Amino acid sequence: MADQLKDMFDLTKLTKLSQEIHKHYKKFDQQNFLSVFKTKEWQEAALNARVRLVSVSIEKNLNLPYEKAIEVLIPVSWKTPTGYFSIIFPDFVWRFGLDQFEVSMKALEDFTQTSSGEFAIRHFIVKYPAKTIKQMMRWSKSENHHLRRLSSEGCRPRLPWGMQLKPFVADPTPVLPILEQLKNDPSLYVRKSVANHLNDISRDHPELTIKIAKDWLGKSPETDWIVNHALRTLLKKGNKKALALFGHHNADGIEVSDLVLSSTKVKMGGQLQFQFSIENTRKKSAACRIEFAVDYMKSNGSHSRKVFQVSKSELAVGRLNISKKLSMADLTTRKHYPGKHELHILLNGEVKASAAFLLQ
Repeated sequence: MADQLKDMFDLTKLTKLSQEIHKHYKKFDQQNFLSVFKTKEWQEAALNARVRLVSVSIEKNLNLPYEKAIEVLIPVSWKTPTGYFSIIFPDFVWRFGLDQFEVSMKALEDFTQTSSGEFAIRHFIVKYPAKTIKQMMRWSKSENHHLRRLSSEGCRPRLPWGMQLKPFVADPTPVLPILEQLKNDPSLYVRKSVANHLNDISRDHPELTIKIAKDWLGKSPETDWIVNHALRTLLKKGNKKALALFGHHNADGIEVSDLVLSSTKVKMGGQLQFQFSIENTRKKSAACRIEFAVDYMKSNGSHSRKVFQVSKSELAVGRLNISKKLSMADLTTRKHYPGKHELHILLNGEVKASAAFLLQ
């Protein structure tokens, strides 16, 4: 994924960017700006390094005081392709505006609407924790859903690709009022951020997350959706309290049998097929969360478990046959290594059957 995003910063887009900046500031040195992206350093640079090189080259070739540079860049951002490419504008803010809080907050309000300020705002949280959280609380009440999302996403303790906010990993209570404000947000875009934020918290504070989930569950369709997604890590870990919220804490009377693998040896990049049966021997239907887990071999010889959901529903009395396929092809998020792997069938978080196979 990072390589795909890295390639987004191509010379065509950067040339258009330089032309747009020049329209708004005639002294901008386009030729010198673009020369950076023809160097060996640029070719070898990873994603974050490329973002930095663009930001630094913009600042150098504008050669303006920070607040004047922002005046140029705000209209430019609205003419630049949205998405990750536009991350250069929030990046510019934290690299060169960390000492100018008010100007930078106004800049992020604009820039986050065409990209996202979630990475940039974290640097301000570190330097001005109380002041920045107060600003984010104001954003959580904004009419603009991009700003409301930023108020949650920007202070996630374990934001992927973002620096970890260690004070909030240790104690997330300062940001909980923001999540409370957003829990019934009409925008799914915002609610996804709240759910992901709570999922982050659950990794270090499962009891706190479950308490919040209990308070929110059943209050509205919006909070139900958030709780269901926020507890996904705890549910996959088989946390009994989290499972109990959905009636999935008891697997008694539900059994797995006839787990059969298509082969006990799978070629690298190949596919494993497997099937199993589930039988509900109770006298009535039962809430059942069906999953399978794979203990993947890591490069150091240890194993890492990944849990895949099959279904979560009421399981009727009787027998159910299930067939699944598992690809062993490399992904951007997972590299496979040869060796012994184990497959487990889970019912309501409990391992009910297991089988091993060799990846070669």
